[in-house]
Amino acid sequence: MTERHAEPYRVLLEGGQGEYEEKKSRFIATLRPCASEEEAVRFIEEMKKKYWDARHNCSAFCIGPRGEVSRCSDDGEPGGTAGRPMLEVLTGQGVRDAAVVVTRYFGGVLLGTGGLVRAYTRAVQEGLAHCKLGWMRSGYELEVETDYNGVGKVLSLMGNAGIEPVSSEYGEKVRLRLLVGWEQEEGLRQKIVEATGGRAQVRRGKALSFLDKERAGD
Repeated sequence: MTERHAEPYRVLLEGGQGEYEEKKSRFIATLRPCASEEEAVRFIEEMKKKYWDARHNCSAFCIGPRGEVSRCSDDGEPGGTAGRPMLEVLTGQGVRDAAVVVTRYFGGVLLGTGGLVRAYTRAVQEGLAHCKLGWMRSGYELEVETDYNGVGKVLSLMGNAGIEPVSSEYGEKVRLRLLVGWEQEEGLRQKIVEATGGRAQVRRGKALSFLDKERAGD
């Protein structure tokens, strides 16, 4: 039977805040990692208390590898002009296990439907720009054993793949423990064996999910 794996998805390693202004209305976007719907709801209530004097505190969250649990609220703005566009920014950028609240301080000028959609979208984008993002990947724990002649080649291959050893042991031989995405595992294994002329041994350990830092081009 073919083994099934979850596709990589983006998560917030650290939340952040950004701001956008449109015709004197201030839109403050606050994002936070949330592992459950309950945690997201608590965060939203916290923001409403913090910004109790604002005209609106619109919200959205997306929980689970495939966004299985997602909700959004316009909090008094015209239907579909705030919460839905906010949620679409998260889902469009592949961000999961995250919640966002956009606080609006009204500037006295009505923005219209299109203006509201644009403003709430831009606010969330600004907020994401101030977050630290990473990837949650499904993969394997690998153990690589090689001699000292081959370790430089192995480390070079790992570096090209954006992988750092979780642990290393330098004894009679070098043992490296890696966390590798399932989509990388077979190719990396072959390259290591080829680069070391078959001297390196690669053993696959348990399957797991792990956090991976954001890489250029991802």
